[in-house]
Amino acid sequence: MYPFLFRTVLSRIDPERAHHLAIPVIRLLGVPPFSWVTRRIAAPGRALSTTAFGQEFDSPFGVAAGFDKDVRMVSGLWALGFGHVEVGTITARAQPGNPRPRLFRLVADRAVINRMGFNNAGAEAAARRLKRVRRRRSLPVIGVNIGKSRAVEVADATADYVYSTRLLAPLADYLVVNVSSPNTPGLRGLQAVETLRPLLEAVKAAAGTAPLLVKIAPDLSDDEIADIAALAVDLGLAGIIATNTTLSRAGLRSSAALVATAGDGGLSGAPLGARSLAVLRVLRAAVPAEFAIVSAGGVESAADVRARLDAGATLVQGYTGFLYRGPLWARQINRGLAAASDR
Repeated sequence: MYPFLFRTVLSRIDPERAHHLAIPVIRLLGVPPFSWVTRRIAAPGRALSTTAFGQEFDSPFGVAAGFDKDVRMVSGLWALGFGHVEVGTITARAQPGNPRPRLFRLVADRAVINRMGFNNAGAEAAARRLKRVRRRRSLPVIGVNIGKSRAVEVADATADYVYSTRLLAPLADYLVVNVSSPNTPGLRGLQAVETLRPLLEAVKAAAGTAPLLVKIAPDLSDDEIADIAALAVDLGLAGIIATNTTLSRAGLRSSAALVATAGDGGLSGAPLGARSLAVLRVLRAAVPAEFAIVSAGGVESAADVRARLDAGATLVQGYTGFLYRGPLWARQINRGLAAASDR
């Protein structure tokens, strides 16, 4: 049913508008009695339960940052079967993001190009919403992904991140420092170890007991990835999320004209899968067995998730697959993982 709906209706709607139309529907699914029915249909079985950085996850499969930027859909996404929801990216200051259009489908590649630019209502608004969400009894693990405000110079990024951390870390099951989006000028430069170390040290000190992770780009070299892995272990971080979107346009099936129309921005979806898996393997070889790695990028099927787990991922995240698979996506993943486990 959903593939037909996507082909005939949703693919004809601007992608960002389609996402905004889905928000009230997903929110409704998180409200009783709808949540009781939805969760009964989509809930992962107990066999999929896993533990990471001191938290128990119903399923190893969750929603990556970017889908729920402003903490509006946590309960609905939990009802749909996701084991965790990572909200954000949230910045210290509210900001509108980049000019529209800024989200583009590459249907032939089952991919998306975005240059959203961290559009969100800011850390204070996110903290208020998280406090309200925390009053509910049934919730997934909630991660909070924070980034640099666009108006803040790179030299002042640490104070900007620390401000968000102090507001949001007490409300997060884990906190993620995003230094890898390609859509905020200068942000990816923070991945250099000499600038990343003082940033992570300051955020970790401000985060208190909240587990702290860092999210990296797929476009780093293997040596750079290994250096960040060593830094994360040295600082006592809880884990690394790999990866964010890519600047590469290699190997796309979509026409060059369509790709050119989409323009700049990060590519996500199926074309990212091979590199994301390769980064996972580099990381797993560079960190202790108990160190958590969250694999994201190019994940669409249960087989994709299983491959990441087999390669050493602790948890797996998806986003773009929701666009192409629809609201029962997490249920499909969870059932596929359970069937593989039974076999």
